Amino acid sequence: MNIDWNKIELIPAIVQEAGTNEVLMLAYMNEEAYELTKSTGFAHYFSRSKQRIWKKGESSNHTQEIVDILLDCDNDTILLKVKQNGVACHTGRKSCFFTSITQEKIILDQEIDINALYGVVDTLYHTILERKSGSNKKSWTKMLLDSPALLQEKIIEEAKELCIAIADESDEQVIYEAADLLYHALVGLGYREISPDRVKQELARRFGMSGIEEKASRER
Repeated sequence: MNIDWNKIELIPAIVQEAGTNEVLMLAYMNEEAYELTKSTGFAHYFSRSKQRIWKKGESSNHTQEIVDILLDCDNDTILLKVKQNGVACHTGRKSCFFTSITQEKIILDQEIDINALYGVVDTLYHTILERKSGSNKKSWTKMLLDSPALLQEKIIEEAKELCIAIADESDEQVIYEAADLLYHALVGLGYREISPDRVKQELARRFGMSGIEEKASRER
């Protein structure tokens, strides 16, 4: 029962609550995430949006303790039986599967744990992605996502307004304009489907490097 990692770089991992058999989520593993999961006893995955290994619950403490790991008959899909600490979904629901396609509605009998939600930036980014696949024509976010030219225009406009606020206006106005610019920048990331986590990774990479050195490294 060996996985051919040379053939399959990422393997789907279905996650199931061991006590109830409720399906909680679907994620992906590369070989490193798989080995970390086995060696630590906690679920690790490879995030396609963040482009990195992440431990489930690394920021929220809503971890998944491994009870069993099962491999399917084709050796290309994993089933994790876990003890879910807290909730599995970033929305604060126990399971990520709460939208019924056949009934065209959200199943509301799943309680939401507000403490499990992402930070405001990540929550806003996921909301933007939801608007992207939605059909609400009255949504400003949807309008921006459907019109790249308008989106670019607004980012430039908001950046200019922030510069003016920094130079001449109150702290409150600077905060207001910075929030406007951040929102529109996040819509731009959503348009390209680039997770804010990758921006955080880039900022982390620059620690210990002067701005002059960083700029020179890009020019090379």
